[in-house]
Amino acid sequence: MQNYCKQLFLLFTSFLLLSNLLFSQTKKAVQIDSLMKQFSQSGTFNGNVLVSKDNKIIYNASFGFTDATKTKRLTGEDRFNIGSITKEFSAAAILQLQEQGKLKTEDHVSKYIPELPKWANDVTVKDLLQYTSGIPDVNWKKIKNDKDLFDGLLLVDSLEFKPGTDYGYNNNNIFLRHFIVERLTGIPFNQYAEKFIFKPCHMTSSMMTPFENEQNMAKGFNIDLVPDKADLPITGGTYLTTTDLLKWTKCLHSNKIMTEISLFELGQQFNLPETQSSMGEAKFKNKKLVEHIHDGRAGNYEALLVSDLDEKLTIILLGNNYHGKLFEISDAIKVIMNNKK
Repeated sequence: MQNYCKQLFLLFTSFLLLSNLLFSQTKKAVQIDSLMKQFSQSGTFNGNVLVSKDNKIIYNASFGFTDATKTKRLTGEDRFNIGSITKEFSAAAILQLQEQGKLKTEDHVSKYIPELPKWANDVTVKDLLQYTSGIPDVNWKKIKNDKDLFDGLLLVDSLEFKPGTDYGYNNNNIFLRHFIVERLTGIPFNQYAEKFIFKPCHMTSSMMTPFENEQNMAKGFNIDLVPDKADLPITGGTYLTTTDLLKWTKCLHSNKIMTEISLFELGQQFNLPETQSSMGEAKFKNKKLVEHIHDGRAGNYEALLVSDLDEKLTIILLGNNYHGKLFEISDAIKVIMNNKK
């Protein structure tokens, strides 16, 4: 009888704790909704927002319209271009191939693409991951497809600085990652991402350019309701939903697609102020990831991922009408989530 009463007391206590937690999360969701409505009504946010706490989605909502016509409202099924956050996928692919023994990040790029000019003998794969290659940026005026990108690299006759001595964030580093993955696997990079990143992470709504299906696609437009130009048929631009981006963070942070050692290497940045790793801003404690922040922009698309692993809090904001307020919104959401009341 005494054991039964004890079990009953523990069960009742657990029920009260769970009820308090659910009430607190519901209250915070209401506060976040009020906040987001303010940003939406002021015209400074058009997009989707997701907040996850303790591995549960507590808020997931859409505000505004799918395109410049403002005839169709956004839903949680709509995909957004995530801009620079997509660079995590090419870096992850490189680390996956290193785990398989197919490359080393200390190898020179010329080992995998020998027809590149002599500067490729000095640039390492690590330089591509940390944006320390010295390779000039893409000349977008002359680029129409992947072949143009590669031909442009063949015409680069000199680097902007000695590899490994300075930082220069640009897209040629990312495209070279794509080309290396393609050389080693024999398949286009977007197919590699689909098979070895999206599928294992159950990212069923994610698509990487070039693609044909544009269903459930949010289209970028500016404050004057002018739509963005169509994407060039270049490999790498990723469109996904807020829930798929959450799946990616869980997959990456839990070492499902790479080891903890590889994740640590993925998050390393060059030792200068105002630099980024391939994960954006990644903070580690005893080589364990504790914070992951990455933002992206492509035309009028804007994206922000903020994940605090200690607090088990992830905030995702995806927009298609650029206003540059995502960090401000994220900070306001964090204030709500950190309020113990």
